[in-house]
Amino acid sequence: MFSEVGTSLSEFGEPEVRLLAHNDVRELVETARIKPTKQRGQNFVTDANTVRRIVRAADLTADDVVVEIGPGLGSLTLGLLEVASRVVAVEIDNTLARLLPATIEKFAPHAGNRFELVHADAMRVVELPGPAPTALVANLPYNISVPVLLHFLATFPSIRTVLVMVQAEVAHRLAATPGGRTYGVPSVKARWYGDVELAGAIGRNVFWPTPNVDSALVKLTRREPPAEADRASTFAVADAAFAQRRKTLRAALSSVAGSPVAAEEALLAAGIDPKLRGEQLSVDDFARLSQHIKIAPTR
Repeated sequence: MFSEVGTSLSEFGEPEVRLLAHNDVRELVETARIKPTKQRGQNFVTDANTVRRIVRAADLTADDVVVEIGPGLGSLTLGLLEVASRVVAVEIDNTLARLLPATIEKFAPHAGNRFELVHADAMRVVELPGPAPTALVANLPYNISVPVLLHFLATFPSIRTVLVMVQAEVAHRLAATPGGRTYGVPSVKARWYGDVELAGAIGRNVFWPTPNVDSALVKLTRREPPAEADRASTFAVADAAFAQRRKTLRAALSSVAGSPVAAEEALLAAGIDPKLRGEQLSVDDFARLSQHIKIAPTR
């Protein structure tokens, strides 16, 4: 349970985790002389209630092994340690990577053995220490949110649940369904891995520095990908279709199929109307179509 001062208690009644308050964040920043950079999308969460809201939305259990990307000062890391059995945080920033272990020791002194830091570029991570991760929960840097999300889903099939905070515009693209304006390549690729839904909006006032864009939560629940389909080929067809999204599929896919006639033949073979546009196809449609159009795969 939570005490009035924001500290969780263990079953023995001893303090285990104290979440960062606004003053804690400012003190950490000033002590370490941190200058948040837009390049790495460093906007730190300063509100403990928002942290708990994110953790609740992730539906974690005491058995979960969570990987967190871009932990920053550790606001969300501490919230995850309240619930999960283990948290592995991936941080690229040298200063933040040096600071985080000391923060965990101070604010979660009894949880240190359940925390591990990986000082690395998340886009280059292909393995993690300890048990395989079962969940990904993160406040993702806005500039690489989609690529890093897709990288981890592809690299770690053990991840069954994802809850990420991203720029609101990106969140709506990820959760979009066929037929809408926001539906596009990120929507298709995310749905290859699972069911995607919006999980709420996050106000700008809970961050420091205050971002100039709105944020939102996106939840993905892993499911089996389309049967008998290749991921790389499916993604390549989707990329080609949306590269010229205003054109019909017959026209948009003509260059990769070899000609408009060849594109039409492939579409008809897949049971898809050549006059449709890419935004009208589901991930299953793209997967089926990829079996009839051979494109050199790109990730």
